[in-house]
Amino acid sequence: MKSKNISGYIYLALCIIFWASIPVASKKILVELNNLQMLFYSTIFSFLALGVILLIQKKHKIMKQISRKDYLNMAFLGFLGAYLYYVLLYGAFALTTAQEGFILAYTWPIWVLLLAFVILKEQVTLKKILAILISFFGIIIIVTQGKIFSLALTNFSGDFLALSGAFVFALFSILGKKHNYDKTISAFIYFLSALIFITITVFIFSPPKIPSPNIWLWLLYNGVLVNGVTYVWWFKALEKVDTHIVSTSLYLTPFISLIYIWLFLDEKILFSSIIGLTVIVIGILLQSHKKKTPSSQ
Repeated sequence: MKSKNISGYIYLALCIIFWASIPVASKKILVELNNLQMLFYSTIFSFLALGVILLIQKKHKIMKQISRKDYLNMAFLGFLGAYLYYVLLYGAFALTTAQEGFILAYTWPIWVLLLAFVILKEQVTLKKILAILISFFGIIIIVTQGKIFSLALTNFSGDFLALSGAFVFALFSILGKKHNYDKTISAFIYFLSALIFITITVFIFSPPKIPSPNIWLWLLYNGVLVNGVTYVWWFKALEKVDTHIVSTSLYLTPFISLIYIWLFLDEKILFSSIIGLTVIVIGILLQSHKKKTPSSQ
């Protein structure tokens, strides 16, 4: 195996390890702060971390070459993917269990498929429709805690926020697919945009308060590692590892997350969550699987 591939797998593994800890970090912080206050502090750390990386890579020198239109596009994408998505995700964690909120938020690949039909005009196939139905059945298993015939939602508000967050992140992914911006610069602009929006939001609806030292550590961890540096690692992984391997490996994240939740939050892992997550992943993998052609590497 080439050293380039090895480093790519290391970057990918780091992303999965840290992203799987999102529900744990969120629940720890939400003990003292609400979702808006949490996002405000975390975004500050993410913005600063990406700013340092931008300077180290000396990419700030080429920022003058980017057009105003592209900056506006990146700002809008930042509003979707680094602001609105996290407002909804952290809001979901504040209302529902860590396992339920995170698993439902990880249904964004299903929304990507649906939005691709509408926005990218991709072809509708029987396999894709079947994949959506399978994954949707997995969602029903999770939100009803296995009581699929009663359809009694365990936490409608929390589940709605998690699924809405998944939809927003899918929209962010689809729209971002149309542009080929520099990855570090775009990530920096995303969080700059998010910082502007969350600052306005938090001072209007929920003025920030000073958290305890322990919460500061979790905010630093969440802002720098979970939401900041991992963006750079993610882009490096995409450059060095085949896309289908990256896409498939990502679905390890919610499974690892269940382990974290059990270890650090003492939250009972429901059998229905495991079954529902498995069904969702089967549906996602079904729609993402492509037959190899003779020319494929």
